[in-house]
Amino acid sequence: MSIGFGAGFDEGEESGLFETLDADEPDPGELDPASIDAGEVPRPSRSYARPDAPLAVRMRPKNLDEVVGQGHLLAPGAPLRRLVEGSGASSVMLYGPPGTGKTTLASLISGATGRRFEALSALSAGVKEVRVVIDLARRRLTAGEQTVLFIDEVHRFSKTQQDALLAAVENRIVLLVAATTENPSFSVVSPLLSRSLVLQLHPLSSADIELLLTRAADDPRGLDGAVSIDADAMAHLVRLAAGDARRALTALEAAAGAATGPTLDLATVEASVDKAAVRYDRDGDQHYDVISAFIKSIRGSDVDAALHYLARMITAGEDPRFIARRLVVHASEDVGMADPTALQTAMAAATAVQLIGMPEARLALAQATIHLATAPKSGAVIAALGAAMADVAAGKSGPVPAHLRDGHYKGAQALGSAVGYKYPHSDSGGVLRQQYPPDELVGVDYYVPTDHGVEREIATRVGKLRRIVRGR
Repeated sequence: MSIGFGAGFDEGEESGLFETLDADEPDPGELDPASIDAGEVPRPSRSYARPDAPLAVRMRPKNLDEVVGQGHLLAPGAPLRRLVEGSGASSVMLYGPPGTGKTTLASLISGATGRRFEALSALSAGVKEVRVVIDLARRRLTAGEQTVLFIDEVHRFSKTQQDALLAAVENRIVLLVAATTENPSFSVVSPLLSRSLVLQLHPLSSADIELLLTRAADDPRGLDGAVSIDADAMAHLVRLAAGDARRALTALEAAAGAATGPTLDLATVEASVDKAAVRYDRDGDQHYDVISAFIKSIRGSDVDAALHYLARMITAGEDPRFIARRLVVHASEDVGMADPTALQTAMAAATAVQLIGMPEARLALAQATIHLATAPKSGAVIAALGAAMADVAAGKSGPVPAHLRDGHYKGAQALGSAVGYKYPHSDSGGVLRQQYPPDELVGVDYYVPTDHGVEREIATRVGKLRRIVRGR
């Protein structure tokens, strides 16, 4: 049996993350806060490893020495290290992709100096549950015991739910440790953000993942030496993990379960894990970061990088209409008149998406991507429009010259409208001298062609046209 990893395997989706309440014990969220006394409400304990727990849970670090990666946050004297060691008192937002250690670090913080640990998931908790935990933390505080409140996926909390935390965080009734895969600048309310340290966790390096896998294969909590990993299998597991520790350990566990001998080889890993990770969230940072990298790769004429980002979006299930719209915009914004056919290709790809749909339309998107990436580039179109709009915004919108005004109504000529207009088609060259812009914009050049692609020829023609029209 093979397993595949998609974008939906997220931070809170693991079995055995925290000890669950017994079936006959009350849910803290269902209790009246007035009836809570210290010790009456059962609380989730820190993470622990059952013998049958997933490998990723069994290998969760018990102390800082076991933490792999995030050295930029765990250096001596760094805020996060001080929190884990018990000497820090600031609430924190742990921001980073899945599998980088957010939950692990929250658990380690809770263990410092005997703090009590409460965990809520924004997927299931509401304002009532938050207030119950805060009330319990306030009672504990009177006894000199601090509570760490861990909120997983805090970006999923509504504004009202986040606001319910403000007073408790500001007065340090709870030490908030919030985990999010979304940029908190966009997903967390400003008052809560200003009361917390925002610490960004990075995907683990290939060396970090290899260390983690080697440790899991040898450690008694893990596979206890039951299998060794050969070099090719290790390289494949590292690639599949894509910087995600949990994904790496899950893949190792699946492959080890299928191994028929003491050595885990490449063939076994490939048969057990059939799809690499695609780190992408259609509503989050990756949606914007990947499309940004896609457009910038096209603009920079790196066709191979552009195809890579296109493949990531397609594999992750990005809306193909969104990709097509961006290609249409890019065709005018960054290619423009250097290759006027680029817009036609982009529009054709957008039409293909509408008429054919996926997966076949991906070929049209790829063709448009290749066309735009390899086309000569010019930003003259967007620059010309931007300059013209800036003048309009600055009030340079004088009267339309009388000879250009509409003359198709009774009395127009008496007002001077359309009087003196010269019809270009009556001239043998099709172009003649005549004022077109308002008086204050006569002689202003908005469009400045580059010497790239077709615009090299257009530049010569534009210069000639201006000389005729302006009589210079």
